[in-house]
Amino acid sequence: MSEGRFSVSQDEAAKQKEYTELVREIIDTRFSEKPLAFVHTYGCQGNVSDGEYIKGMLEQMGYGLTDSLDNASLILYNTCAVREHAEDRVFGNVGALKSRKLADKNLKIFLCGCMMQQVHIAEKIRKSYSFVDVIFGTNVIHRLPEFVYRSLSEGKKIVEIPGGDGVIAENLPIHRDSDFKAWLPIMYGCNNFCTYCIVPYVRGRERSRPPEVIIAEAEELVKNGYKEITLLGQNVNSYGKSPDYGMNFAQLLERINGIEGDFRIRFMTSHPKDCTHELLDTMARCEKVAKHLHLPFQSGSDRILKAMNRGYTAEKYCSLVDYAYKVMPGLSITADVIVGFPGETYEDFRKTVDLVEKCGFTSMFTFIYSPREGTPAAKLPDPVSAEEKGTWFRELLKAQESVAAKRTAGSVGETYRVLCEGVSKGGLIEGRTEGNIIIEFPGDQNLIGKYQDVTVTESLTWILRGRAVENN
Repeated sequence: MSEGRFSVSQDEAAKQKEYTELVREIIDTRFSEKPLAFVHTYGCQGNVSDGEYIKGMLEQMGYGLTDSLDNASLILYNTCAVREHAEDRVFGNVGALKSRKLADKNLKIFLCGCMMQQVHIAEKIRKSYSFVDVIFGTNVIHRLPEFVYRSLSEGKKIVEIPGGDGVIAENLPIHRDSDFKAWLPIMYGCNNFCTYCIVPYVRGRERSRPPEVIIAEAEELVKNGYKEITLLGQNVNSYGKSPDYGMNFAQLLERINGIEGDFRIRFMTSHPKDCTHELLDTMARCEKVAKHLHLPFQSGSDRILKAMNRGYTAEKYCSLVDYAYKVMPGLSITADVIVGFPGETYEDFRKTVDLVEKCGFTSMFTFIYSPREGTPAAKLPDPVSAEEKGTWFRELLKAQESVAAKRTAGSVGETYRVLCEGVSKGGLIEGRTEGNIIIEFPGDQNLIGKYQDVTVTESLTWILRGRAVENN
């Protein structure tokens, strides 16, 4: 399989540049001052990265960016389809825009992202939210200049949701939300088809970006002073799987680690079935790769894992964790867990609790199963009540809180190098260890965006508190 078949053609890229200039001309003649765009992204880091490209394209077209809905000429919601709660929030927020649209016919409302890639959702928006101007899916984000131009010049509703495997569009302008932390997508899509997951249907099949392009982008980020680069993919462990690709994920990590500079490398997400000893050994060997592994296990029951089509057993998962701790004794592991998958029994659930207590996770993202229309699991009988699933959920949280509290308690007295990211509600500086744990400490806001050594003086369940150590 050739990776090149996923690339946006040069002709298509040139066409979008032409639309960008046409939008600029409209803005120059129609608006007395720079129009503002409000962009809000729901969901995962991949969506957030897409949102940065969307903002970059809008800026290149001549829009300014605003955090306020009230003064926006264009409102764009970049949506998430992974869970029902995220979808409900979108419907509620879009519905609230109806009065704004009635009061201002020139306001443009755009919806894109994973929700819109589902035909039944797009059709619901088209019929029930007729005031929305543009609806487009994940495969055509690079065509945003065309959609903006057509909406401004023609005023007609636009719905663009092409199917297929998806594309890779290089050289898009980008507006990075941080000047010291950067998302760097290395691949898109997913081939795993876990039975509960909508992602392969809305993001398309796996497609990897060329390694030389990724490495060059990483070099540019380091040159521009970025202190943390997070490599993104639905399953980064599948990077470059095509036989003619020439570089797997472990090798890519090593190449980026070799870039000169003081920076940290993170990545997510890793699928356990593709997590290899080679990758773990590479993490251990590479000094710039954060010793943090996000490794979703979803369930501790082999029966449920098989029903989920996860491709591994609880024993294999635990053996991976054991090996990871062996080669990286200070490793921090986080995970995703689903409670109440269709057909799950309390006995199955208790195996999940047992795995949590055995593996010693730093933290977990825990969710009650949310059926997604179009996935195989949505058709399965689900006899356990929501109330009972809620009881299981709270039991799991209690177990993880106990594990996390023991881990953080063991950090008291230790000194960590943290990247200072912001200010807490209590006015303390928030820094993040390479293990992805927050440490709060008194300090000057000038530290934000820099590394600082911090000695832990107090442990809470999920975070630490400490004092800054004078850096040499």
